[in-house]
Amino acid sequence: MSLSVHALTFNPFEENTYIIYSESGDCIIIDPGCFDDTERSELIDFVKENNLKPVRLINTHCHIDHILGNAFVASEYSIGLEIHEGELPVLKAGMAVAGMYGVPYNPSPAPQKFVRENDVIELDGIGLKVLFTPGHSPASICFYNEQDKWVIGGDVLFYESIGRTDLPGGDHDTLLKSIRTQLFTLPDDTAVYPGHGPKTTIGYERMFNPYLR
Repeated sequence: MSLSVHALTFNPFEENTYIIYSESGDCIIIDPGCFDDTERSELIDFVKENNLKPVRLINTHCHIDHILGNAFVASEYSIGLEIHEGELPVLKAGMAVAGMYGVPYNPSPAPQKFVRENDVIELDGIGLKVLFTPGHSPASICFYNEQDKWVIGGDVLFYESIGRTDLPGGDHDTLLKSIRTQLFTLPDDTAVYPGHGPKTTIGYERMFNPYLR
């Protein structure tokens, strides 16, 4: 048995929302960025067409582009939000930030549970290890599936790039340390599913990422 990863690219920031699902049909929705009726329908349609049952809603971090669909998903599927506790100030700033960017935002519900470093999130007996990767935001987390050799990377590491560090709570040196100690210690053939842009691998970024040479 293995877990499948499906990406949906949403909102003006072109954010990648991920649906992680098992053969049983249970699924985890990570970083729902859907912000209008068309995007919400796209998410619902994928869930229905694949006979999925959302059982958890988790944010890698709480920048506005990753939380625009939190309220919708929580309500539609009656599931509670989970984040790292260190992201609470970012989550609470959502309405103000949405106003700055001029994007419609139904405020996210408060988290029902906090996810901590080294927690293991299980889906049908397959574990996703929580990696603590601050720097882009105060308490970004990634989810590593050792069995299937992939990691959900949020906005930490991109194809030939890294997350920006000029937003509140960001720090360039902290981000580089997170990548080197938490992600670059993973096997080279580990696929990276980032919060924006195309999939990459740890080995490729270790060799070619200009920010990490």
